[in-house]
Amino acid sequence: MRCDNYCPRCGDPEESVTHAIFECPPALQVWSLSLTPTSPTIFPVSSVYTNIDYLFWKKNNIIEPQQDRNPYPWIIWYIWKARIEKLFRGTDRDPLDLVRHAESECNAWFDANEAGNQCGCGWVWMDSGGVIQLMGTRNFTRRESALHSEVEALRWAMENMLQHSPCQTFGTDCKELITMIKEPKAWPSFATELERIETLQICFPDFKIIHVPRARNHFSDFLAKTA
Repeated sequence: MRCDNYCPRCGDPEESVTHAIFECPPALQVWSLSLTPTSPTIFPVSSVYTNIDYLFWKKNNIIEPQQDRNPYPWIIWYIWKARIEKLFRGTDRDPLDLVRHAESECNAWFDANEAGNQCGCGWVWMDSGGVIQLMGTRNFTRRESALHSEVEALRWAMENMLQHSPCQTFGTDCKELITMIKEPKAWPSFATELERIETLQICFPDFKIIHVPRARNHFSDFLAKTA
């Protein structure tokens, strides 16, 4: 069986982990646009070990560790995802968009961990014309994971809709939550939480859950952050 080792993003005939994450031109663009200090002779270089050593330790001589919200773990992950998307879908990810997305996810993670043992959620009920009729916000004890909190927020929103509105359609910016609701048996570790959702769904004969991009979900997002 023949294996092609070329880089799907730049066409280099010999791709390695170092090349994919640190040396490929699109990856280099990402690092240069990121908050991570770069220099041709210091970072990134041709050694994956030197690069990781720099990200973990040496850059702390440049950035104060307590002020360091550098999203390099997220950048590495999204560079790799961009490679996969190029290889299997033929799509190119804009470097600046990738950096902004990584920074957003990084800040969300730090904010969540600095918030203590509480997390917030919020919901907004809009009529068919998109006019806000009612909204709610609360905080609750942080769950095992962010996805557990998403399920908890949906359950609470459904309970509120039963009391206050004839709403049948729910929107979320969490695609994983939608997958869970549609295929609950594929998520055995959430069995108890999903059983509660399924019980509530009986009360919604036309229940539907749809994806709403975070940019269009700013009211609920604001309520959750200020809960």
